[in-house]
Amino acid sequence: MIKKDVVIIGAGASGMMCAIESGKRGRSVLVIDHADKIGKKIRISGGGSCNFTNINTHSTNFISNNPHFCKSALSRFAPRDFISLLEKHGVKYEERDPGQLFCQGSAEEIIRMLEKESNNAAVEIILNCHIMDVKKEDSFIISTDHGIFESESLVIATGALSYPQIGASGMGHNIAKQFGLKVTELKPALVPFIFSRTDSLIFSELSGISIDGTIKCNKMEFRGSILFTHRGLSGPAILQISSYWKDGDTIVIDLLPGIDILGIFIERQLNKSKIDMHNLLSEFLPSRLSKIWCASNIQSKPVNQYNEKERKTIANQLHNWEIKPNTTEDFKTAEATLGGIDTKELSSKTMEAKSVKGLYFTGEVIDVTGQLGGYNLHWAWASGFVAGQYA
Repeated sequence: MIKKDVVIIGAGASGMMCAIESGKRGRSVLVIDHADKIGKKIRISGGGSCNFTNINTHSTNFISNNPHFCKSALSRFAPRDFISLLEKHGVKYEERDPGQLFCQGSAEEIIRMLEKESNNAAVEIILNCHIMDVKKEDSFIISTDHGIFESESLVIATGALSYPQIGASGMGHNIAKQFGLKVTELKPALVPFIFSRTDSLIFSELSGISIDGTIKCNKMEFRGSILFTHRGLSGPAILQISSYWKDGDTIVIDLLPGIDILGIFIERQLNKSKIDMHNLLSEFLPSRLSKIWCASNIQSKPVNQYNEKERKTIANQLHNWEIKPNTTEDFKTAEATLGGIDTKELSSKTMEAKSVKGLYFTGEVIDVTGQLGGYNLHWAWASGFVAGQYA
């Protein structure tokens, strides 16, 4: 049996950050992971360029049953702190969409940075290591196919259910339940919608068309690209709103944000324009979309043939197009997992389970889910950082 001060299950963003910080305190740290490389999810983040943080990070960018839980960690490890680490290692970065920071090179640079930092902190890492059993006696006993390890502290940094194709699983949640901790409902987050059968028949031929739109649901609103797929809707704005959508909800899309389409209708009416409505809308929307939208929502005819009430109704429909998705896609395409270890079970200061001394949780396994744009990775860094001060 090999004894360590700290064993961390999971060599992702939060696990590696925790290991580095714990190792800096002189603790003997072992990280174990079933994968053959560290940071599998980091490598694919941001299309391989790693959207590693967002300079606008705030607690309001996160979803949790307790919206205050993340505040302590975010205040103690801010985006500037991670940027300083990058600069120390000479990793160049850039801001793409407002606030979203990416590596100018590839995510591999962040992996190499984490490896250097963990080496400097004397962290030991065992990969291709599968866990068979975890229990607690006086200390934690972790049985694996690489032997049995004993530790004073055990950190669960396993991630959650999104990206099962790279090995994601419910192991962290199962360990929590084993120790009597509550896990909230788990759902795919940051995920495309699937059309109802009726809408699929109408809109599936729009697959590949993208528009700039605003989408609303449950008092949340996001503007960005909306992509029609062969199954439903995707794109950044859709992924954002999906985290707030519940079964049976209707989403409301403004197809023409910032455009006074009613004013344009009135202007064309005064000019006695004989252009058909779907052709007029093609000046602002992809022609296929305007044609199919008109066919399914209104009777397209020359603009000068609509009365005032009809014009107002059509303008309202364009700015408030209602779609009732059948469901979302599953965890295979979700970028994150909604729900996780109930935050009531954990200390927001240390990430330690209140009822199990020495047991810590970090990152996505906790019921804290970020919006799209680098927030989830920043939560991983921040929660791993604070756990590393205590584990």
